[in-house]
Amino acid sequence: MFNLQGVRALGRQSLAGLRTLLLFTVVLGIAYPLVVWGIGQAAFGWRADGSLVTTTGAHTRSFADAAGSSLIGQDFKGNKWFLPRPSAAGTGYDPLDTYGSNYGPEDPRLVKLIKQRQAEISAREHVAVSAIPPDAVTASASGLDPAISPAYAALQAARVAREHGLTLTSVQRLIKENTTGRALGFLGDPAVNVLMLNIAITQAHGS
Repeated sequence: MFNLQGVRALGRQSLAGLRTLLLFTVVLGIAYPLVVWGIGQAAFGWRADGSLVTTTGAHTRSFADAAGSSLIGQDFKGNKWFLPRPSAAGTGYDPLDTYGSNYGPEDPRLVKLIKQRQAEISAREHVAVSAIPPDAVTASASGLDPAISPAYAALQAARVAREHGLTLTSVQRLIKENTTGRALGFLGDPAVNVLMLNIAITQAHGS
C-alpha cells in the first residue's frame, strides 16, 4: 500500500540533506579556500606564490621573470657553479616526479653510486674522499632539496672562486651570507641555499 506520509518524510530528509550538502560546499569548498588564499596573498604573497626569485636575487611573483624558486632545488652544470646534492627525482630535479631512491644503506646500488660520486667530487675539487660530506653524495627524499651543508659549500669554494676570478675570502663571505641557521635555534642543521648562492656569485662577478 502506498505510504504518502513515508514519502513525504523521505522527501523532507532528502531536501535537508541537499541543503546541508550545498551549505558545506559553499562554506568549505568556496568560502574557506578563498579566505585562506586571501590571507596568504595579503600576508605572505611572495611565499604563497612559490618564493620565486629573479637572476638578480630579487623577489618576483611572475614565472616569466623567475630564475627559480628558493624552495626547489635545480641542477647546475659547469665548474663555475656551486653544485647541489644529487637528485633521484625522475632524471634529476624533476618537480613532477619527486621521490627518493628507496635504496637501503647497504644496498649495493647505493654503495656503488656513493663511491662513484665520491670519485667524481674528489677529482673535481682536488680533495680526499674522507673530506667529502655525506650530503654531497646522497640524494634527499624529495630529490629537490634546495640547500647543501656549509661543509659541502666550503668544499666547492676554491673552485668557484677560481672560475669566476674572485678571491676565496669573498666567496667564503657569500657562503656565510647565504647560510641559514637551525629553525627555532635547535631544529635541523645549518644550510646553504644553492640558487641564492649562485645568484650572489653572479652578482659579485659582475660587480
